Amino acid sequence: MRQVYTENAPKPIGPYSQGIEASGLLFISGQIPLDPVTGELVSGGIREQTQRVMENIQAILKAAGMDLRNVVYVTVFLKNLGMFNEFNEVYAKYFGENKPARTTVEVNNLPRGALIEITAIAARS
Repeated sequence: MRQVYTENAPKPIGPYSQGIEASGLLFISGQIPLDPVTGELVSGGIREQTQRVMENIQAILKAAGMDLRNVVYVTVFLKNLGMFNEFNEVYAKYFGENKPARTTVEVNNLPRGALIEITAIAARS
C-alpha cells in the first residue's frame, strides 16, 4: 500500500491522503473544486467547479502513473441534482469513450460550500 500525493492537486483539508494505491487499485479521496495553488474554491458555477475537480483527479492519477482511462468507478456528490445536465456535459468531455461505472447523488452540503465532490477508483491495466 502506498500514499499518492502531488502538488498539482489540492492539499488534503483533513486527516486523509489524496490517494491510496493498494493491490493495483487507486482510491482517490473526494475532490472538491479547490485550486491547488491558492487552496481556495474556484469561482463560477457547476461547469467551472466540475472542470476543476476533474483536473484535480487527473493530477492525482498522473502522480500514480495512471490516467482517466484507468478509472473504473466514480461517485459524484452534487449539491443540487438540477445541475445534473450541466455537470454531465463537462464530465463527458473528460471521459470520452471510457465510461466508468458511476453513482450520482444529491447531498445537503459539501465542504467549503462546494457544488460538487467526486471520488474515483482506478485500476492498473
